[in-house]
Amino acid sequence: MTKNELICKQKLYLFDMDGTLYLGSRLYDFTLELLDTLGKTGRRYLFMTNNSSKSVDDYVKKLATLGISASREDFMTSSQATAYYLHKHHEGKKLYVCGTESLKEELRREGFTVTTDVNETECIVMGFDTELTFQKLHDVSYMLLTRPDLPYIATNPDYVCPTEFGSVPDCGSVCDMIYNATKKRPVVIGKPSPLMPQLAMEALGVSADEACVVGDRIYTDIKSGLNAGITAMLVMSGETTREILEESAEKPHLVLQDAGEILQAIKEEF
Repeated sequence: MTKNELICKQKLYLFDMDGTLYLGSRLYDFTLELLDTLGKTGRRYLFMTNNSSKSVDDYVKKLATLGISASREDFMTSSQATAYYLHKHHEGKKLYVCGTESLKEELRREGFTVTTDVNETECIVMGFDTELTFQKLHDVSYMLLTRPDLPYIATNPDYVCPTEFGSVPDCGSVCDMIYNATKKRPVVIGKPSPLMPQLAMEALGVSADEACVVGDRIYTDIKSGLNAGITAMLVMSGETTREILEESAEKPHLVLQDAGEILQAIKEEF
């Protein structure tokens, strides 16, 4: 199967966002036409992100500022996947959330009680916390060391989040800080876990041989696609360099300069 044939056979595209469709606050030139063309040709897409610092409603607003019209149904986020996991394994437990107010609100929306009381906490949730304080690090360390059986969940394993100027520490980096203090590792929910692609396929009724992940990171985006048994397309418009790709044990099915190659392949169908 040629590259274009593999691109065009897909019915569901699961797009990473930052580094794939935009960078920081700069939309890539091809993005709007790509999304429009996918819709016009009967294909589906979801925005699939590990970034738990923003709620789905926040993302709807952010994309609107970039000119992308989206609704809550167009997203699959690590926050949503975390809520799914919590419902399945820790229903009704009070959560201490080392995360943003947006993440806390997303979990409250799902029916969970969020607390700052370390004594009544029944489960710890670690997110990409752009509002991080030392008090939160202190509380999480205290709970993990004094209550070693306390469930400990992380929304995503990313070490950095891309920006226009480079990168900033993400959830995985903070989890490493906590590990250095406590020797405790969390259950990680987001990519590279296959959970988000699996939930997306189930929700939209698409089989694994007609779904793909498109993203700029091998250790999250590409591995999640491989773990879910779907096509993994790496774009070189974000974090991954040629050196990283060559050194990686996990290889994508396709390597694209950017997601604009998907647009070009689909246009060449007609």
